[in-house]
Amino acid sequence: MPSKIYGSADEALDGLTFDGMTVMAGGFGLCGIPENLIVALRDSGAQNITAISNNAGVDDFGLGLLLQTRQIKKMVSSYVGENKTFEKQYLGGELELEFNPQGTLAERIRAGGAGIPGFYTKTGVGTLIAEGKEHKEFDGETYIMETGLTADVSLVKAWKGDEQGNLVFRKTARNFNPMMATAGKVTIAEVEEIVPLGALDPDHIHTPGIFVQRIVQGEFEKRVEQRTVRQRENA
Repeated sequence: MPSKIYGSADEALDGLTFDGMTVMAGGFGLCGIPENLIVALRDSGAQNITAISNNAGVDDFGLGLLLQTRQIKKMVSSYVGENKTFEKQYLGGELELEFNPQGTLAERIRAGGAGIPGFYTKTGVGTLIAEGKEHKEFDGETYIMETGLTADVSLVKAWKGDEQGNLVFRKTARNFNPMMATAGKVTIAEVEEIVPLGALDPDHIHTPGIFVQRIVQGEFEKRVEQRTVRQRENA
């Protein structure tokens, strides 16, 4: 079997980027984000991107880098409160936003990866989220229909991967990454360590390699989104 390993994030994205593309980017806050692939996407120059991600990074890191260069046309997100650039562009009418409850966003991505075009949920009923969406009653309760999400390219970050793209995520980094890996036409994984084929316990693999087309080993800054500390008590 041919190896799926690429030498750099730029090489891994080569031939996949285009204006108007839809991109999923994994992670939760700044934890488990594909930071090297995001930089490579910025450097590709692709414009009018629709980005599907739980959040929009911070002003100078993560997807915030693509907002700085105004390469993102639309965000499909759950939480965007840490990014002043996002706030300025959105309030100025420069950026579209499709807001989702966090669990709904996760399920829309999972559904898209499973080939499910839509599903019903109670979350959002009676709020702005429900406007314009189909309503239906089940057992006397009202639900709204949400649609599955897919992407041209999914960018995910894992802890370990092998040359066939089998992935293991670590702790909080499992948020959004595994389902996004299933929902992209092409999935690229950046990992902290590439291990030999057979080194991963099959029972511990979170994403099978069949979902991953390209893999690259990266170096990671791993920023802390909100550092909260307290004064050390006197000994």
